[in-house]
Amino acid sequence: MKLREERVSVPGAGHEIKSVVIAPADGLPRPGVLLYTDIFQLTESTLRTARRLAASGFLVLVPEIYPRGELAGVALEFDDDGKARGLAGAASMPTAEYDEDRTSALDYLAARPDVTEVLVTGFCLGGHLAFRAAFDERVAATVCFYPTGLQDGKLGADVADSLSRAGEIKGRLFIIFGSKDPHVPAPARLQVISALYAAGLEDTELHVYAGGEHAFMRDIGARHDPELTDLALREAVSFFSGRS
Repeated sequence: MKLREERVSVPGAGHEIKSVVIAPADGLPRPGVLLYTDIFQLTESTLRTARRLAASGFLVLVPEIYPRGELAGVALEFDDDGKARGLAGAASMPTAEYDEDRTSALDYLAARPDVTEVLVTGFCLGGHLAFRAAFDERVAATVCFYPTGLQDGKLGADVADSLSRAGEIKGRLFIIFGSKDPHVPAPARLQVISALYAAGLEDTELHVYAGGEHAFMRDIGARHDPELTDLALREAVSFFSGRS
């Protein structure tokens, strides 16, 4: 399937959020997916994944997650310096700013005439942001790929209340972890699913991929697992499509 791709600026609260929109070239109305990156922002690696998702029949909006300060508009390298800068960028943002930008991105997506429903996904820190986006009643379904910090509230400059607000999620929820992810080991996964069940989200789908490391879907570096990546994307598309 041929795709169209454009750079857009999503209006934020006093700032612009640089973003990429990727969709099938036919321009037909279709479900829109808000896709949150990992800490490295709009890298070609993440955009390749976004293109694969778009090729399955979705309009995909990929915003930067640090639209304020020195990292605005910066795609970081997958090296020690890039990691340090990305983590510092994450730590500098209070949860309220992440939430503010989420509302801006969802407003933009929901207002597009070529979007029929709103879906959300994200990777790593972006998986946590996707979880919080699910609090918005406009979000029909959410897929979180190895979300970090749900178990202990580690997201930005303060402690996020994400798990304690799980009961606010009204749409369908799907979470994928890797069994070898040191950021979300087995006790943390148990804590997450226990909290979700306690909040009444007993229909949540939780998949733990045997041998999957953190960021196994990033197609750069030794942790990449192409087979698990293909499986995860197929599962996500199936879930977003309502298993039709």
